[in-house]
Amino acid sequence: MQIQDEVNQVLIHELIHAYDECRAANLDWANCAHHACSEIRAGHLSGDCHYKRELLRGYLKIRGHEQECVKRRVMKSMSGNPNCSESASRDAMEAIWDVCYNDTKPFDRAP
Repeated sequence: MQIQDEVNQVLIHELIHAYDECRAANLDWANCAHHACSEIRAGHLSGDCHYKRELLRGYLKIRGHEQECVKRRVMKSMSGNPNCSESASRDAMEAIWDVCYNDTKPFDRAP
């Protein structure tokens, strides 16, 4: 990381995971749906998929870029989970997408 904005974004992302860990009594990172949900929330609420960041990564999509980015980054994160195959990760992400994407706690709304 070379600029403060990148540090801020990563800290927010990781703090959302910490928040999820604290508020869910039974969060199980080996459970594909639990892992996917926290990644959806962290990707959506951290600003990681802001249009500017996506442009710098080489993704030039006007409509739907944020959700597409969140999905891409969820799958990237879950690829490191030995308990979740690619198909299990995708199925879990799609099954819980609406609930987790629209869960903006601890914020009133997505930034």
